Amino acid sequence: MQSPFGPLVLIANPNSGKGRVGQELPEIERQLNSLGLRSRIVKTEGPGHATRLAREALETGERFIVAAGGDGTVQEIVNGMLRDDRPVDDQAVLGVVAAGSGSDFVRTFGLPGDSIRSVRHLAGDLLYPIDVIRIDYRDADGPATRYCPNIAEAGLGGAVVARARRLPRWIGRTRYFLGFWLSLGGFRPTEMKVQVDRKEFSGRANNVVVANCQFYGAGMKISPRSYPGDGALDVQISHGPKSEAFTLIPKIYRGEHLPHPNIAELRGRVVTVNAERPLPVEADGEVLGTTPATFTVLPHVIRLKI
Repeated sequence: MQSPFGPLVLIANPNSGKGRVGQELPEIERQLNSLGLRSRIVKTEGPGHATRLAREALETGERFIVAAGGDGTVQEIVNGMLRDDRPVDDQAVLGVVAAGSGSDFVRTFGLPGDSIRSVRHLAGDLLYPIDVIRIDYRDADGPATRYCPNIAEAGLGGAVVARARRLPRWIGRTRYFLGFWLSLGGFRPTEMKVQVDRKEFSGRANNVVVANCQFYGAGMKISPRSYPGDGALDVQISHGPKSEAFTLIPKIYRGEHLPHPNIAELRGRVVTVNAERPLPVEADGEVLGTTPATFTVLPHVIRLKI
């Protein structure tokens, strides 16, 4: 039985999950055929290619775009599905075959984290409209914009992601954990001002988390009260001593670190971060650029297949 959204285009990053996606593509295709889902499979060839492939598919009339890979692949495809803060096509649907080293995005929705079971969720007509974060920041060429479906950070979190990406890929899911400890000693708190709608935080801080969904860092439940369809962003500003990390990290994995006296919690639609010095900005495990940065929620701009 064909999908009610038409034939799907599966955009696969064959290098995701230490090459597991590439190895599992034949079985993924077999599963699609067994479900009666007509499909076209294309492989990405480098950074940014998934964005171009998603945009080209939508512009030629295809509507069901499936990401096969990790959170970076999902983010790239979301950026291909949006233009000027709106869907390229109002009838477009995003599907996810989770197979990357982290695959944190799908955890919020209770979707499987392996490719074979993920394929089964592509059948049927059940959709969940989700919000997306628009991030305005600075890169080497000046002002830039990126769309992020999951979680973004400014500060220590950005430094951690940058350090983790320099570690060998064979380390897998522990890259983020090791990157954190390698970054912690050299990172200095800085004076920053964080504006969330009409609320404001001013003072020295280490990190700002801007969450649309709940999980990041390969399974950390950083924002346990976030729901990606409520039209709001959940913000956490960490302003305590760095030594607290030793006791906080185990609690973050369980989503039990909040409330906390050294984590300011704010909630709103528009978040601006300005700091005494430029801070690294990351989104879904991808280093984007630096502050000053603005994070804006775009309500229900993506229809997610669940």
